[in-house]
Amino acid sequence: MASAVMHSHPQILGGNPVLGTRVPIKNWFAYLEARDSLDKFLRSFRSGMREQAVAALELAREASVSDAHPA
Repeated sequence: MASAVMHSHPQILGGNPVLGTRVPIKNWFAYLEARDSLDKFLRSFRSGMREQAVAALELAREASVSDAHPA
């Protein structure tokens, strides 16, 4: 997996998809599942991640609706 938003590499966190350099995507989704805010997530990691975190959500939204079929 490689994109401007997220990527994975076998030598970075065992190949798990990450935002930026080493923030696991699964952590971002765990924050969302816990109903935590984007600001809380950003405080837990580092600044400069806002655009990447929002872009990851946009990619997830696009992926979830791209194969959707009308009922």
